[in-house]
Amino acid sequence: MAFILRSVATTTATVVAASAILNAIAFSSSSSSSPTNLEPQSLNFSRPSPRGLGLARSFASSPMTTVPASDSSNLSQEDGVMPQLLTEFMVDMKCEGCVNAVKSKLETIEGIEKVDMDLANQVVRILGSSPVKTMSLALEQTSRKARLIGQGVPQDFLVSAAVAEFKGPDIFGVVRFAQVSMELARIEANFTGLSPGNHSWSINEYGDLTNGAASTGNLYNPFQDPTITEPLGDLGTLEADQSGEAFYSGKKEKLKVADLIGRALVVYKTEDKKSGPGLTAAVIARSAGVGENYKKLCTCDGTVIWEATNSDFVTSSV
Repeated sequence: MAFILRSVATTTATVVAASAILNAIAFSSSSSSSPTNLEPQSLNFSRPSPRGLGLARSFASSPMTTVPASDSSNLSQEDGVMPQLLTEFMVDMKCEGCVNAVKSKLETIEGIEKVDMDLANQVVRILGSSPVKTMSLALEQTSRKARLIGQGVPQDFLVSAAVAEFKGPDIFGVVRFAQVSMELARIEANFTGLSPGNHSWSINEYGDLTNGAASTGNLYNPFQDPTITEPLGDLGTLEADQSGEAFYSGKKEKLKVADLIGRALVVYKTEDKKSGPGLTAAVIARSAGVGENYKKLCTCDGTVIWEATNSDFVTSSV
């Protein structure tokens, strides 16, 4: 089971999810009467009335901040700035002491702008540019169970997040996509089991894994413009260290997460995509956005979120 991969399959569920987004994050109007002029510090996480639902369309794109320096030794990215996202974790907190311990730990991470604690729902909402990996490690150091349950921005996106899971038997990995604006998406990837060195990776046209990566088609390229030398689906290269681990955090312009659902994420044996059909592949699936997944009980098998193992949420050791 995977709590973060529950799809919003009906129109009613979509409306509920949109309402929950606003319940998860709202803005303070004390510094300005126009929401489009808000700075990051003016954001708060109070719970407004559902009648304010139409305000979701007024939020501006998140500002740009620096990627946490603490991850620089094991971080591959396109440049030195990353857009902010709102990330939600469910954390096993039982008292105000738990709340203070978790909040204090998260506030030490560079790139985190604001932390909101919801003890009643055991939810932590984090606004910032830090990778999920960095935040997960910080929560782990508090000795409390934590599960990623949503990621995105307070925008009116029907689909704001997606995930591809590589489940072995040799290569394990998780790749997350989050829509930042209509013209920008954030990508974060973790892999284990790769051979040391550089590996090309890409988004391919089809999520058909009948013959593994060989049946996923060509690189995803929706523009069909002969003047564009690099297809949109070309994600560059991953660099695996001597232990076979690779971590990537970056952004991609003109990438729309909603258009990726059902396509494939492919990793190649070398940095040359022409070296073969691909080493491994996974289908890109819808993932929970902000405010869409506060369930603590899986209806499919009755498992409580804290009873589940880490492998139910994060593949292998990544």
